[in-house]
Amino acid sequence: MVDFKITDEQQLIIDNVRRLIRDEIRPLEEELDPDAFSLPESEKDRLVGMVKDMGLYKMDVPTEYGGPGVDLVTRTLVAEELSQHRAGLYSPAYGVFGSGPPGQLYNATEEQKEKYLWPVIRGEKSSFFGLSEPSGGSDPARAIKTRGVKDGDDWVINGGKLWNSGADTADFGIVYVRTDPSKGREGVSAFIVDTDTPGFRVERLVQVLRAHYTTELSFTDMRIPKENLLGEEGGGFALANEYLSMQRIPYSATGLGVAIYAHEMATDWAKQRETFGQPLANRQAIQWMLVDNEIDIRTGRWACLAAADLAQRGEPFRFESSMAKLVSTEGAGRVVDRSMQIFGGLGMSKDLPLERWYRELRIRRIGEGPSEVQRIVMARDLLNIRSGS
Repeated sequence: MVDFKITDEQQLIIDNVRRLIRDEIRPLEEELDPDAFSLPESEKDRLVGMVKDMGLYKMDVPTEYGGPGVDLVTRTLVAEELSQHRAGLYSPAYGVFGSGPPGQLYNATEEQKEKYLWPVIRGEKSSFFGLSEPSGGSDPARAIKTRGVKDGDDWVINGGKLWNSGADTADFGIVYVRTDPSKGREGVSAFIVDTDTPGFRVERLVQVLRAHYTTELSFTDMRIPKENLLGEEGGGFALANEYLSMQRIPYSATGLGVAIYAHEMATDWAKQRETFGQPLANRQAIQWMLVDNEIDIRTGRWACLAAADLAQRGEPFRFESSMAKLVSTEGAGRVVDRSMQIFGGLGMSKDLPLERWYRELRIRRIGEGPSEVQRIVMARDLLNIRSGS
């Protein structure tokens, strides 16, 4: 059995993060628009300084690259804390803990690291991730239509991407391109693409249910030097899959944080609110809702920690990663829905963060792989079926 007992060091980190969220972030949100996605610059700078003093700035960055090198289990526990505020699902702590470079860049050449990896770590550049296309995103082995053709020392790329966060403000992105149309997964390659490259265009900003937007991109005869091929030709899918599976674990825990906060709010409200002469908490229907909330939260937490533990120990974790994503996102949605029901009409208002979480959690059942795809992945592992190429 895995021991999920929190160590003293982990507890110290959790306590520091929890204190910053509750004492600093939540009070600031009282003055912000209910759908705000960022803090005033002065406040963000102040909080970044506090995080650096904690030694937790850019916690995803390994120690050999100058970061704190927080392990995956601890990172998962922290993700649960970071999201416990109004904007926490898609803007945990409004970014004051910093973000590391895309994990794929750790596989870059030394020249690529100097040009892209290190500037991101130093905060001089930002990036985006370009995988999904209008033709689909859950099956990149077949859905990727963006084409790259060799032309001398360059690759000429034509096509487009969809649902890219931050591409309109990024300096570069990692873009996945079909370089061999005769192959499936082995025909996809990854390229580092500067956003000022001729032929790169942000077509539009795509509004979605959450309080922020994504982008649609187009590439027209975009010439990329061969030096910007990331990894091996045809190795793009494997490169993406490795890091997406890993990142899916703290991503899942972020949804749990929102659920925990919603559950706390609903529990407090049930004790205070009276109907027909008794507190809501005395009603069996409400009691069962709260118990079901607790079950969903605990189940999701156990699934996330089990996946993180396996990944951290270098053991196969694909099934557990998909399970964590499925259980936590669907469970968090149910928790927020029940919490809104307990609050009644007040739960629908923007006076509370519940309605924002309700909208944004709906995306989590699709983003980073739909629930149905996670079930397919798990079924293949159970049945030992190799997915098609």
